[in-house]
Amino acid sequence: MKTEQIVRTFVEYFEERGHRRITGSTLLPPADDPVLFTTSGMHPLTPHLEGRPHPLGRRLVNVQRCLRTTDLDEVGDATHLTVFEMLGTWSLGDYEGPVSLDWGYGLLTEGLGIDPGLLHATVHGGDDRTGPDTASLEFWQDRGVPVEPTVHDNWWSNGPTGPCGPDSEIFLWSGDTPPPPRATPTGDDRWVEVWNHVMMRHRRLADGSLVPLLQRNIDTGLGLERLASLLQGRSSVFDCDVFAPWRRLVPPLWPLEERSLRVVCDHLRSAVVVLGDGVRPANTGRGYVLRRLVRRVLTLLWRDDPTRCLGDLPPELIGHTLDRFGQDMEPYDVHRMLLEEERRFRRLLERGRRVLARPRFRGSLGEEDFRYLHDTHGLPRDLVTGLLHG
Repeated sequence: MKTEQIVRTFVEYFEERGHRRITGSTLLPPADDPVLFTTSGMHPLTPHLEGRPHPLGRRLVNVQRCLRTTDLDEVGDATHLTVFEMLGTWSLGDYEGPVSLDWGYGLLTEGLGIDPGLLHATVHGGDDRTGPDTASLEFWQDRGVPVEPTVHDNWWSNGPTGPCGPDSEIFLWSGDTPPPPRATPTGDDRWVEVWNHVMMRHRRLADGSLVPLLQRNIDTGLGLERLASLLQGRSSVFDCDVFAPWRRLVPPLWPLEERSLRVVCDHLRSAVVVLGDGVRPANTGRGYVLRRLVRRVLTLLWRDDPTRCLGDLPPELIGHTLDRFGQDMEPYDVHRMLLEEERRFRRLLERGRRVLARPRFRGSLGEEDFRYLHDTHGLPRDLVTGLLHG
């Protein structure tokens, strides 16, 4: 099943159940939001989860592109991406958790044809603040789906304060053999999380206490590329159809070992999306995240061959990514900005090597050295560390 078919099946399934499709936003949150990038489908809906009526009603469905810097070090494994798409559904004070889980189970098994024997669930087992999520536990037991209660893994929050609540996560088996009877998601990483159903009922205050939200919401999120790779029988998200052009064109251009290849494809694709949403390279904020992505790519490319150049990147890959995310920008302009950033990084590396060759920096560096290198020479800590250990 191709990615576009998965999206169509998902949206139509929930539209048939009274959900209205909302247009996913860009990666950029509203101007008054302190978060750099949209990290989940619920992010733009926070005011409505807290009680503000939504113009399209209480049942919503959408596809939202997201970026998570917290996962940068995980990128290169089988399941993590920097920029990805999230399929989401919401009940704004309408139906409760068991209804959401019932529809989720129905979509996976009937709409997408997944064998129920390949599913596992986890639920909140309760802690010193809230009791166990017995409704979700009983739902899965009634369906014959193995279920594992946890304490910390099944409590969702959007940060140290704000909306939160217990969740039930749905896992899909990715192993080559049937799942062992006693294999659980917390003990066997062949169980891959694909869908999280959050019963968003509480608000966490600054002192850690919980108070009820004005309405009891449901917020679900399903990673599109992750689900697509499993449905397509692929071993990683980098082998699903979304990455097919990258897997075809990048290896002949830049021979890399597998994990480095994945990081290069992910970071370049993510940089294209970030540029397409209007961010430009900078030394702070969103621009620095973009700059960091490009520099990580160049560091990997130049590790084996310093003559490699982003000018060789096929425009087809940039165009494919811009089209995928519906961005109105010319591939030539994205290509030009990537090359400008590459030239800037080359000059910075040359200056950094000259500065670090000075006698002052031949021993181990302290915090004062790092501050001096940053403030005086514009050399970030991660770049200095890379040069010293490169």
